[in-house]
Amino acid sequence: MGESPDIFGEEPREPDAAEMPGLGLDEPAQPQRADTAQPYRVLARKYRPRTFAELIGQEAMVRTLGNAIKRDRLAHAFLMTGVRGVGKTSTARLIAKALNCIGPDGQGGPTIEPCGVCEPCVAIAEGRHIDVIEMDAASHTSVNDVREIIEAVRYAAVSARYKIYIIDEVHMLSNSAFNALLKTLEEPPAHVKFLFATTEADKLPVTVLSRCQRFDLRRIATPALSAHFAHICSLEQVPAEDEALSMIAVAAEGSVRDGLSILDQAIAHADLGGDGMVTAEKVRDMLGLADKTAQRRLFAALLAGEGRELLDLIEQQYALGVEPLALMRAQMNLVHRITIAQLGQSGADARSSEEREAIEGWAKGLSAGQLHRLWQLVLKGHDEVRFAPDPLAAAQMALLRVMHAADLPDPGGLARKLQEIAANASPPAVTHVSPGAGVPAASIDWEQLVSRVEDSQPLIGGTMRNWVRPVEVTNGTLLFQLVPGLTEDPARDMADALDRLTGERWRVERSVGEAQPSLRERKESEERAGQAALLANPLVKAAFAAFPDAELIDEERAERSSPPWSRRA
Repeated sequence: MGESPDIFGEEPREPDAAEMPGLGLDEPAQPQRADTAQPYRVLARKYRPRTFAELIGQEAMVRTLGNAIKRDRLAHAFLMTGVRGVGKTSTARLIAKALNCIGPDGQGGPTIEPCGVCEPCVAIAEGRHIDVIEMDAASHTSVNDVREIIEAVRYAAVSARYKIYIIDEVHMLSNSAFNALLKTLEEPPAHVKFLFATTEADKLPVTVLSRCQRFDLRRIATPALSAHFAHICSLEQVPAEDEALSMIAVAAEGSVRDGLSILDQAIAHADLGGDGMVTAEKVRDMLGLADKTAQRRLFAALLAGEGRELLDLIEQQYALGVEPLALMRAQMNLVHRITIAQLGQSGADARSSEEREAIEGWAKGLSAGQLHRLWQLVLKGHDEVRFAPDPLAAAQMALLRVMHAADLPDPGGLARKLQEIAANASPPAVTHVSPGAGVPAASIDWEQLVSRVEDSQPLIGGTMRNWVRPVEVTNGTLLFQLVPGLTEDPARDMADALDRLTGERWRVERSVGEAQPSLRERKESEERAGQAALLANPLVKAAFAAFPDAELIDEERAERSSPPWSRRA
């Protein structure tokens, strides 16, 4: 029996027969003909929720909406957001039922539990209610499409309590269409409700968002999805392993519709085997996933540094149809699960005791730093495999790199050790100006004297620090030699500076004999000796053996020599 499309050109949805026993959650009533077999309906359509109780994973939204209906505090516009397949359009249809349900006796009002048997509930489920208009904004984007709505809202509902407009993928409307809708959306007639659904709420104008009551539909948790699929398999009388359903739930990534599509495919794939049972092995083969046991063997070989075994395992998985990218993703997933287990969640999602014991063992044996480094290395390898011209070779090289890096010293721990060694290392003894060896007993500390000159006359003080080798320093006398390279004699300038500093007359002359190194030479000598002692440490030698291209950098010196705008805060 043919049906005409609605005013927006939408094809009518198949009817929903809530009363027919033995059908799915949203099985439509169809005329039975003796000569025609009933056409197959995919699971995603067959088990579309008929009530809010069947809408899994959205309890908070249902509770909020129920309270609003109970207290008669209904918004004039609702916005359902979320990723694909979590039930946005289904929720919009359920709200339409809830607002227009009149109960089996025809005397009921809005309810969070629509009866499903009254004329409005049946007509809305079958997509033929004249007062519930659905529009796909992806194919009706222009202002003219919205103008039809604006004209129609002035008229009261024909038979329902509310005239309801369901606009799917509302973010696809043009800017002019949104602008045309704003006034009506803000002040609609009391008999009109707008229900919007979108996967990209960030693309909606703020002026539209502010006029809607927003419900963010969550991704469905993997355990909830797995339980839902098990229930559907029991209704379909299809035997299925728990591990297989869990794998499908993980692959669905929180989307009920995606998961049911994969389950449909898995059931068809299982029929090829003859027994019709959905097994983990068949699902793994269908999706090209790595066997979890093989994942763990691969990870163990990686940690043990067994390169030959690692390559053999990769080849075996590739021969079984596992894509290299899926192989890398499986290793990332394993590292993530071990890290989570290390924080106390003890591999609770493991499907076998063997898997749980392996994950918990690695969680105890590996440090947090090692796990984070493994994650970064495998993640980098995953990106390389994705864009490599030869994914298999890229996966082999990436995992070999991870294997060789697995037993390297932790950079953070190594850095701390080096800092401790540097802090505890005793610098070599340096001879300072002191009595004896031609220096009079009434000597003055040369470094303190230079520092005082630098405070008052930085240029002369700098010359004394960098270029002057003291021979004799006593009260009123400075005999010195110069470091080779200074062309001018600073004696007069140093004498004037010392005279002003001390208030006494100083005799400053160049001399011969044994001289002490300049203060700059002394500091450089101390640094060389300290660095030599540091490089001689066994731990540092091991670090350079592990990182041949490494350099020993003085952070303070690097900080001083860098431009001000490049220094760290």
